[in-house]
Amino acid sequence: MKKIFTIVGARPQFVKAAVVSRVIHSTPDIEEILVHTGQHFDKNMSDIFFEEMEIPKPNYSLGINSMSHGQMTGAMLGELEKLMLEEKPDTVLVYGDTNSTLAGALAAIKLHIPIAHVEAGLRSFNMQMPEEINRILTDRVSTWLFCPTQTAVDNLKTENFSNGIYLTGDVMFDAARYYYPKRKRPEISGIQEGEYILGTIHREENTKNTENLKRIIDAINHVHQNIKPVVVPMHPGTMKKIKDLDIRIDFHMIPPVSYFEMIWLIDNCKLVVTDSGGLQKEAYFFNKFCVTMREQTEWIELVENGVNKICGTDSNMILDAIGSFMTAEFKGVAGIYGDAHAGSKIIAELLK
Repeated sequence: MKKIFTIVGARPQFVKAAVVSRVIHSTPDIEEILVHTGQHFDKNMSDIFFEEMEIPKPNYSLGINSMSHGQMTGAMLGELEKLMLEEKPDTVLVYGDTNSTLAGALAAIKLHIPIAHVEAGLRSFNMQMPEEINRILTDRVSTWLFCPTQTAVDNLKTENFSNGIYLTGDVMFDAARYYYPKRKRPEISGIQEGEYILGTIHREENTKNTENLKRIIDAINHVHQNIKPVVVPMHPGTMKKIKDLDIRIDFHMIPPVSYFEMIWLIDNCKLVVTDSGGLQKEAYFFNKFCVTMREQTEWIELVENGVNKICGTDSNMILDAIGSFMTAEFKGVAGIYGDAHAGSKIIAELLK
């Protein structure tokens, strides 16, 4: 019996883990120990995902959140090390680029446990992003590097990685395909299918920088008033900051929605405006243009194919990009993110 110790902590990781965990639980001779660090703790950011997405409730919930990056990573590292010593897994499986990812990788490598990193090889080339540091360090200590795109593979080879690189496709694409039939309209008044723009604002470089946040909200207010209604599911922390700063909101600012509701919102919107990483891809999965409010992206293939524009927090650039996409015809390129069987490929490699 092979024991896989899976670590999740943030909302996107629940979606990714749902794909791989479903394969694990349908495969003989594998046991999964699922650990939720607690990095996201709001019900719609966490608990509801386990209920809706058919993920078994975690074997362990650590409840570690609301700390600085260093404190959080250190607290997770200590608790995860204890659990690994107790459970004695064959493999530690981590996802993406959060503090939970890095803490899991550090705990495992110091105990000489092989690490599998799902979504390896991504690079924004911006070392000011905590996520960039987390993903680079995690890649460096991992045995299996499961890459979602050829660009990710190329990044690793450029950095002189040679072994353990696997092009599997993106588990988020698996999830979008699998859960699409379960999409569900959220309770939002005043929007019509195909006649609204979907937005998100959560990136630390935007939410902790007051001027960036104000520029983004000014642009979204203008879009809502003059182009199309805008719906923005907002992280509770960002909601609080907007309220504290007394920033005027004209658009539909709503609490976080479930994954099934988010699929509906993406599928039925006109286009997406975001500072997220994952939502850039999900827009593409549903044939939607994306305006990215960051200075760079890990998903450069979307920019190269003309379906994503990088605008930073410049209000004029954001408005120009939205305007250009409103009348454009979406022409996506198939196969960028694999064939929706990434989860099966990952487990097949781990079993070899």
